[in-house]
Amino acid sequence: MKLRWAALVLVLALSAVVSELDAQQAGRTGSGRQASPLGQNYPNPFNPETTIPFAVGDSASCASNPGHRYRVSLRIYNVLAQLVAIPILQAGTGSSPAGSMPVVNAELTCGSYTAYWDGKYLNTSREVASGVYIYQLAIDGRVFTRKMLVAK
Repeated sequence: MKLRWAALVLVLALSAVVSELDAQQAGRTGSGRQASPLGQNYPNPFNPETTIPFAVGDSASCASNPGHRYRVSLRIYNVLAQLVAIPILQAGTGSSPAGSMPVVNAELTCGSYTAYWDGKYLNTSREVASGVYIYQLAIDGRVFTRKMLVAK
């Protein structure tokens, strides 16, 4: 029973840290919080697969230099900060993710993208356990973080 309470406290503490990091990374302006390029996965909670939307580039930089390529990585971690998976970039709306590239050091131009995760551990056919997972998007060194929930 003590282990369950300890795990709950750990998850709540990590949630607070992730929320604070999101607020710091998004920055503050006089009008409030800026939008993060990393969207919430859907469905959330999920079983067995999920989709993660994200955007590369902002409107000002994309208008002035639309061909600029950004180095983008998307990784999924468990609450112990262990790498669990690297999602794959979906080829397009409604298309199968098969044959698409992993989102690790990918060079992408401005635009909106969608990544797919099948809910399996990195390089295995084993499904991940139920629980909270953290996904992290890095665009040219800037890092954005959100959490997701796997429910079986």
